[in-house]
Amino acid sequence: MIKLYGHEVSGNSYKVRLLLSLLNLEYQWIKVDLMKGEHKSPEFLTLNPFGQVPVLVDDDTILADAQSILVYLASQYGGDQWLPLDTISLSKVVRWLSTSAGEIRQGPEHARLYYLFGAGTNINIERATQKAEFILTQLNQHLSDRTWLEFEHPTIADVAVFPYVSLAPDGKISLDPYPHVQHWITRIKQLPGFIEMQGIEAAAKL
Repeated sequence: MIKLYGHEVSGNSYKVRLLLSLLNLEYQWIKVDLMKGEHKSPEFLTLNPFGQVPVLVDDDTILADAQSILVYLASQYGGDQWLPLDTISLSKVVRWLSTSAGEIRQGPEHARLYYLFGAGTNINIERATQKAEFILTQLNQHLSDRTWLEFEHPTIADVAVFPYVSLAPDGKISLDPYPHVQHWITRIKQLPGFIEMQGIEAAAKL
């Protein structure tokens, strides 16, 4: 059985849990208590020397980094719907995986860390707020004439970008100025298999 090591308030752990649920895959959840430093324990460092969650174990395969895990799960279990393999389409999806690890991490994710977890000594909140507003503006414009980030169906691009954008209010970043982003968030919440996390509730049923 697939094992997923993570923490329930980690957006990166959540994006893997979300894809596992969307793919209807069974897995064992193993909590790594970040507050107690379990991610720096010798046992965990044998799985990921970087000391970060999430980590996925599937038989003899051990993978760290959320974006890498999304690629693996989509390729192994999800098919072309979640990770198209033709050159142009794959490149478009990878662009959003890079954005998730770049602009979104430096913006909404860092702002959330600053306000929720006391990471202020390591984060410039003014810069994080500016970067968050920049990427949300770009996303809002990008989504103004499309349903999903790429193509006519969701891919791991949407799964990768969704958590920390949806959690932006935790970093005191309002989503009110970004209606197209809000509509996209709602569409993801309406997908069969969607699951919640702290700060991300399911869409209200009509």
